[in-house]
Amino acid sequence: MAAEEGKVDPMHQFHIEPILGSQNWEIAGFNIAFTNSSMWMMITAIVLFLFVWGGMKRDLVPGRWQVMVESSTGFIEDMLDANIGKEGKKYVPYVFSLFMFILFANLLGLLPLGIIGVHPFTFTSHFTVTGVLAVISFAIVLLVGFWKHGFHFFSLFVPHGTPLPMIPIIFPIELISFLVRPFSLALRLFVAMMAGHVLLKVLSSFVIDGTNAGIGFGLLVGLPSFALMIGISALEILVAGIQAYVFALLTSLYINDAENLH
Repeated sequence: MAAEEGKVDPMHQFHIEPILGSQNWEIAGFNIAFTNSSMWMMITAIVLFLFVWGGMKRDLVPGRWQVMVESSTGFIEDMLDANIGKEGKKYVPYVFSLFMFILFANLLGLLPLGIIGVHPFTFTSHFTVTGVLAVISFAIVLLVGFWKHGFHFFSLFVPHGTPLPMIPIIFPIELISFLVRPFSLALRLFVAMMAGHVLLKVLSSFVIDGTNAGIGFGLLVGLPSFALMIGISALEILVAGIQAYVFALLTSLYINDAENLH
């Protein structure tokens, strides 16, 4: 019985549940209930606001918080300058907000708040969320490209020096590759965060079931699984930062295509 009670559903952590309202709260076919996903998005936005607000001081001798914020913005500014050039400076607010929002979302979802009865929700493990972020970045690329270059933006799909007979072949291939970008951008973040959380839940079920099965199984299965959980958790912290960086980096590279038509 104890072992049965110790079973863990690794997919339950991704269930979206209403907190305020119900599944029947709909307008024009869209549910408007305030969900756990919405709550953690709001928490992430508040944490991001407090992080930036706390570092907006202009002290002659900056404190640690101000140094963190200035280092973060400087990091994004250097990345945009390296990938886009001087035109990249105007995108610093967006890319910085995007990077920090994803980073905080990933890290907040890893907090071990379950021990106090609070279950964090990693909304970046949902394709709908990462998809919206990717579509926003893609929309900026399209707006910048057509605003700055007009229909000449389509030359992006014909690499310089392409022989004329090859253009009918190269153009659709490059166009499809371009249109797939938001999908791949969203999928990369979604898969990385979901896979890590599923693995942690599976390992936690090994720990619980091994412990419930007796001291022998606890030492043979539960203890190694717990040690592996610690290692995976440390790796997930690294992945949280890497995925936020990759999302921001690819966004800057895509914006560079719109700005400079490389």
